[in-house]
Amino acid sequence: MRQSYSLVLAGTFLSAAAPVSATSLPRGVGPEFIKFFEAKETFSCIGHPEIKLSIKQVNDNTCDCPDGSDEPGTAACAYLDALSPPQPFTGSLTGTTNTTNALPGFWCANAGHIGAYVPFMFVNDGHCDYDVCCDGTEEYSGVGGVKCENKCAEIGKEYRRVEAARKDAIDKAAKRRKTMAKESRELRRRVEAKVNTLKDEVKGLEIRKDELEQKLHEIERSEKGKVVKGEGSGGKLGTLLNLAKTRVTELRETLEDVVAHRNELQNKVKELEGILSRFKEEYNPNFNDEGVKRAVKSWEDYAANLANEALPDGLEADIKEVLVEDSETSGINWKEFEEDDVSDTDIIYNFEAYLPDAVREFIHGKLLSLRVWMIENGLMADNNKPNTESRLVKAAREAFNSANGDLLDKKRQLDSEQKDLEKDYGTDDIFRVLKDKCVSTEVGEYEYELCWMDKTNQKSKKGGGHTNMGNFVRIDKEMADDEERVDGKSLGKGLRMVLRYENGQGCWNGPQRRTDVWLACSETEELWKVSESEKCVYKMEVGTPAACDELLEPPEPKDKDEL
Repeated sequence: MRQSYSLVLAGTFLSAAAPVSATSLPRGVGPEFIKFFEAKETFSCIGHPEIKLSIKQVNDNTCDCPDGSDEPGTAACAYLDALSPPQPFTGSLTGTTNTTNALPGFWCANAGHIGAYVPFMFVNDGHCDYDVCCDGTEEYSGVGGVKCENKCAEIGKEYRRVEAARKDAIDKAAKRRKTMAKESRELRRRVEAKVNTLKDEVKGLEIRKDELEQKLHEIERSEKGKVVKGEGSGGKLGTLLNLAKTRVTELRETLEDVVAHRNELQNKVKELEGILSRFKEEYNPNFNDEGVKRAVKSWEDYAANLANEALPDGLEADIKEVLVEDSETSGINWKEFEEDDVSDTDIIYNFEAYLPDAVREFIHGKLLSLRVWMIENGLMADNNKPNTESRLVKAAREAFNSANGDLLDKKRQLDSEQKDLEKDYGTDDIFRVLKDKCVSTEVGEYEYELCWMDKTNQKSKKGGGHTNMGNFVRIDKEMADDEERVDGKSLGKGLRMVLRYENGQGCWNGPQRRTDVWLACSETEELWKVSESEKCVYKMEVGTPAACDELLEPPEPKDKDEL
């Protein structure tokens, strides 16, 4: 327990430093202020050099300078603080104690370790502040019988050991980052090479598609003039047969669509039932929320009714039987109803068969050209049956559709790869090598997972589905202000990378979940800590070599915050 301020003053009055000799420095003076306290008969206040004091007034436990610079080794001027409440103080520029002390604190040389300033308020307060003043010189008056021995040797040795380990870890992390950066550059080079290859393939497929499209039009134009026997020809019965066959095909296709939509809805219902079932198992019945209780009761009634329902026997089998294509062994055998009547097409081709080859080819070519010309110029109706194409046209159309499908597929791949190149993967594309990899940690009854550049998840150890805590959006930077840990697993102080994961699964009666992933330099990828800073807003603290783009300097020894 720290002594009261009155006790501090009493102890200091009893053991204040003796007048300064011409060959020594006052107690508590730091190296950068030595020039102000060099041996001389008078002392000028650091912030107010026009005020001159006798050298005997230095460290006499009386605050004579408005800026407190005459008391480097006592707590007499500890109440001078820019944040202190206004109080009358004669001689102060502001007229109050609400001012800044010219000295940062009491200097502890800490031989064998690192020198540091301790706040004036902690000088002779009966407490050994070894974390800042390991040599114990700030307790020179022995207030309350406290004597602080010099522990700088052992503290300095441990500090150097920890610092050496920290530097070694940083060196390893830096080497690991260089390796990751090299791998990321190679991955990017592969994507760039793939983009160039896809561009060439797209150009080639566009040319081929245009050629096949032109060829299709030429074949369609050529076939337009031919008299072709269409499906369903042979009189009214043939026409009726064709209409019936077409109608049956349409109904079968519609039934297929309905069954597919039904299956999709069944899957969604199962997913929702699973969510409600887990909700019933995991909710707290002691939590007095009428809305929740009504929801659970409704689910129990629904589940009870569902268990008593019975599906019609044989329904699925009947549907599968109807969906089977018609053939000679199943459904309707349409060939049994087709007629063999001779059509106009047969007569024309039989007539041409009796002509000599040269004459037949000449007449057929002229008639074909004439018919195409008359159809294209509106002088003759195109009597081809709808939905009837020759094998040549069908083959040309299939070739065109195949080339067009390949072209669209390559364009989609190209668009995806180009977006990947434009995506922000951080400095040196460093996160590209981590893409699709995940790290996780367990906290309480949950396991939390971070998937780099993808999403964050929460998994219950009791089983069930995952809860999406956010999807990757962007990389930001933000100032961290955490205490350094001995094991290095903390954000520390300074500018840190923050990965934003947003638009996650909605909370119960709340917003969509989001996660801020704070990164710090470490040798391996490790999820250190997960916390919920506010409702449905999570914070993950993660160590990774990817965050070592600016190597951390050894932390400066921290002064104790004044109370």
